[in-house]
Amino acid sequence: MFEILTRMRRNDKYADMLDIKFIRQNVDIVKKALQDRSSRIDLDTLLDHDLRRRSLIQEGDDLKSKRNQVSSLIAKAKGVGLEDEKNEMRVISERIKSIDAEIKAHEEAIDAIVMEIPNIPHESVPVGRDESANAVVRTWGEMPEFSWQPLDHWDIGERLSILDFKRASKISGARFCINWGLGARLERSLINFMLDVHTTQHGYTEVLPPFMVNRDSMTATGQLPKFEEDLFATDEYFLIPTAEVPVTNLYRSETLEEEDLPRKLVAYTPCFRKEAGSYGKDTRGLIRLHQFNKVELVKFAHPATSYTDLEELTNDAEDILRMLGLHYRVVCLCTGDLGFSSAKTYDLEVWMPAQGVYREISSCSNFGDFQARRGQIRYRGKQAKKTEFCHTLNGSGLAVGRTVAAILENYQNEDGSVRIPEALKPYMGLDLIGPIG
Repeated sequence: MFEILTRMRRNDKYADMLDIKFIRQNVDIVKKALQDRSSRIDLDTLLDHDLRRRSLIQEGDDLKSKRNQVSSLIAKAKGVGLEDEKNEMRVISERIKSIDAEIKAHEEAIDAIVMEIPNIPHESVPVGRDESANAVVRTWGEMPEFSWQPLDHWDIGERLSILDFKRASKISGARFCINWGLGARLERSLINFMLDVHTTQHGYTEVLPPFMVNRDSMTATGQLPKFEEDLFATDEYFLIPTAEVPVTNLYRSETLEEEDLPRKLVAYTPCFRKEAGSYGKDTRGLIRLHQFNKVELVKFAHPATSYTDLEELTNDAEDILRMLGLHYRVVCLCTGDLGFSSAKTYDLEVWMPAQGVYREISSCSNFGDFQARRGQIRYRGKQAKKTEFCHTLNGSGLAVGRTVAAILENYQNEDGSVRIPEALKPYMGLDLIGPIG
């Protein structure tokens, strides 16, 4: 099924969304995908608009052909006589205007519905309604053992005077944090460490994009129109929720060469999210802030190899956790927990010993050509005359604040101090934060 979707290609105005021709020809497949995703999109209404639109286009084409024939007769008569034909011309012209207006109305209705249709899940994605159906793929490392009750990362950070939530709340409000002293150095060290690993060991090209983008960029990657309430915006721009947005849009409306695929980019950016749907959830600490730092991996891939590229990208993100010695697991999200634009997603969940739970620290996804269609991102084959849509992928490599939280909890000592992971010591220039005096 997914191979069928991948092969579908269009060049008309609907190529910026899920392929309307594919929907029309594979109604049962799309309805099943929407059902698996617990989506309530009214596909029948969409198809009614599409059928009426195509009928009107045919009627309009027939009338335009008739108008051309009558115009030719009038021209040959040099405007003399043929009053019936002239009246017929006026009637045809008015009907054509009416048809064009109707077509536009149906197109707008189609646009509105299609833009709300999520991506088709890959056939390997487990079917389920919610996160309870997610599948654990693998785990790495051992859970640390403590002879005392481990502290939460916010308690550790506040006792060491490296995290300050109270002053951040005074300055900005809830769900902000100030990093002081070695806390700021730890955040900066992690950013540099992640960028260095991904550029020197994994072959990504670093890019520093704008942190504010326009509506077209948000629409291309699927944040708009569905998730507008989760975004911070000015009159003209949106603050990015992730570097995925500006980095993916680097090649919007452009054509890459096949030999350049996969194109691998990495970017550090701050990220901004309202977290509108998460009130009362993870309100303490660094897990769910309105502003946080992240290192993001983005790939532009060939459709034939994109799922191999997803495995490699996921492994690149895992590499950071392994180098930091943090116990984690890899989870394949089910259809009901899958992100709007994603065809397949692996979440990396790091162990947080104080709460005794795993927390997402990276989400690695293959979007197929879903974003590429919306953003008109293509590639040109070596032999083929026609261009095709790329596949786009991304994943956090990693969320920096959550990595700080994981280090504080997993590397804490009984006296409240925190050991620095071996891989991070050259960046921090010390072995230990603390102890508490």
